[in-house]
Amino acid sequence: MNKTISSTTEERPEFESKLLDLARVTRVTAGGKRFSFRAVVVVGNRNGKVGVGVDKGSDVALAIEKAVRQAKKNIINVPIKDGTIPYAVDAKYCSARILLKPGLKGKGIVAGGVVRVICELAGIENVSAKVIGRTKNKLNNARATIKALKQLEI
Repeated sequence: MNKTISSTTEERPEFESKLLDLARVTRVTAGGKRFSFRAVVVVGNRNGKVGVGVDKGSDVALAIEKAVRQAKKNIINVPIKDGTIPYAVDAKYCSARILLKPGLKGKGIVAGGVVRVICELAGIENVSAKVIGRTKNKLNNARATIKALKQLEI
């Protein structure tokens, strides 16, 4: 008996996405409270392209789907030289301040929270980062990181 083995090629999506923040937001109307969800998503191809998207939806899945579409529209190119960024940059968005410095080869990503996720999805292997701002708001920290990476564009 001959068995035919069908090989299914697993297609890898062009961009990977990661959920940064999910918040339930409320709008108060005369009839009561209306609930919706706000999703903050980062997409990247681990090869120099990364973007952040924010959107709201009536349920969690819809909010995430809309945020991913928004993030793909806001993709930026990040110049990566020898697995790290070419030079140190800092950026401020609202009360969030981010400092990014090139890392030594083999050191890895020395960053916390949002900055780590964005650098991983951008494809930066060695970087040192510090959240200097006084906010813990993930959305503002993500936007400050993107602003810092935009300064690297040539």
